Amino acid sequence: MVSSEHTPPSEGFAVVADIGGTNARFGRICLSTFEMDRIQVFPCAEYLNLTDAMIAYREQQQVALEHVAIAIACPAEGDAIQMTNHHWQFSVEGTKRALGLKSFIVLNDFAAAAMSLVTLDKSEQKKIGGGAKQDDAPKAVLGAGTGLGVGHLITLPGGDVMPLPGEGGHADWAPINDKEWAIYEFLSRRFDGRVSAERVLSGPGLENLYQAIAAYHDRAVPPLRAKTIGARALSACDAIAVEAVEQFFASLGSFAGNLALTLNTRGGVYIAGGVVPKLLPLMAASEFRARFEQKGRFCNLAESIPCYVITAEHAGMRGVAQYLKQRLQQRQKS
Repeated sequence: MVSSEHTPPSEGFAVVADIGGTNARFGRICLSTFEMDRIQVFPCAEYLNLTDAMIAYREQQQVALEHVAIAIACPAEGDAIQMTNHHWQFSVEGTKRALGLKSFIVLNDFAAAAMSLVTLDKSEQKKIGGGAKQDDAPKAVLGAGTGLGVGHLITLPGGDVMPLPGEGGHADWAPINDKEWAIYEFLSRRFDGRVSAERVLSGPGLENLYQAIAAYHDRAVPPLRAKTIGARALSACDAIAVEAVEQFFASLGSFAGNLALTLNTRGGVYIAGGVVPKLLPLMAASEFRARFEQKGRFCNLAESIPCYVITAEHAGMRGVAQYLKQRLQQRQKS
């Protein structure tokens, strides 16, 4: 995570953005209430770089770009930022100077998603299965969209929270039954011998599953977009689509359970991203929770950890705003 801030935002406002592989979403946020307005979405493909998109937002919304914090879908641990699933790249300090910003924070999108957890109320999260959370315990967040994002959140002794960004979505996908091994072999041929979790647990991953499961049943199907596969599964008009979504949730449960064990996330596992909320009606009846808890000698630990789907709008933007607010408060105390 990279930051450069000086004075608090005038009148308590900042411009925040959530930059994904497909869209760049901007808005203005009040740091005291987290209320947002002037929200606008820009297709990333229509802009040469982040700076051009930010200038377009400033001009179209007539918003001053002074204090800006963005969540972005790639590692953000130095001055040079290179997106994983898009061609945008930029220098943090160079962008700050080019736009004349007083403050500029760049946070990994799932570090921002982790920060958003402290801003959610009960109506903005749907619990899946059992377990009871411990508020100050570590939390995990993952989300399927253009890619598969992963992050964690820990509570510090003074009460502040700290996000732990990571690239867990690029860990190896682990098949656990014969059908999954067949899917693995299909995808391994397609992706040069290695299948990451993101190749299954993302929008493109759902598209991969649709093709792989059709091949498993010796059927030929045309390539479909994830949105279409999801719609067909929800309407139950396409058996391969239904099975692909079922497999998606089963594998998501296994992966989420692995995250839970990795950091003993007794504060809960939270699912964000664009794919799961759209398929939520199919999740409760899926194998998600059973696979989450299927951890052998540690099944009791997995059973005790709750899972939630984040249903709040603009959670990543709220999360990066929370990070900015906390940084400014820390500076005022020092």
